[in-house]
Amino acid sequence: MIIDHRTYDFHPGKMAPWIETYRDYGLPVQKRHLGQLVGFFTTEVGPINQVVFMWAYDSMGDREQRRAAMNEDPDWAEFRKRSVALGALKQQTNKILAPTEFSPLN
Repeated sequence: MIIDHRTYDFHPGKMAPWIETYRDYGLPVQKRHLGQLVGFFTTEVGPINQVVFMWAYDSMGDREQRRAAMNEDPDWAEFRKRSVALGALKQQTNKILAPTEFSPLN
């Protein structure tokens, strides 16, 4: 198993509209294609205007296949169009995390 850990930084005042757009248009598509959402969070302390979310995959190959299928979905294109129109995203950081043998998510 691997975890795709994503941190999105937003321009001030733009995070809430992006979250609504993601909830209504992006998340349904991702649930259909990506599978296991581990968590979706907003920061309370530290850098503000951040969303952190994580998806679990069986392997890098599994991730690549699922994300490729999602990118072909017209509903994903619609979400991306709506997201870009908001002008909300300032920066995106992605990490791939591999659990240790004793991790509860393994």
